[in-house]
Amino acid sequence: MHYGYVTVAANGRVVIPAEVRESLGMKGGDKLLARVEDGALILEPIHVSIRKAQELVAKYIPPGVSMVDELIAERRAAAEREYGC
Repeated sequence: MHYGYVTVAANGRVVIPAEVRESLGMKGGDKLLARVEDGALILEPIHVSIRKAQELVAKYIPPGVSMVDELIAERRAAAEREYGC
């Protein structure tokens, strides 16, 4: 685990220490998700947040089920009901 001290500038900016950025494979322009959890500021790379969300949702989707196919079928059925096409 890598740690580093940061200072909050007057305009609210912080600089993530180079060692921490390197350990995460971060480069300039990368996006982070910022959240407060139990009184702590958590900065998480977007790809990590997406992976966690996918893992959470996957628990509720049966194997072999395509949510995309289900959504398309629902939208087609709705269009059929609404427009008769």
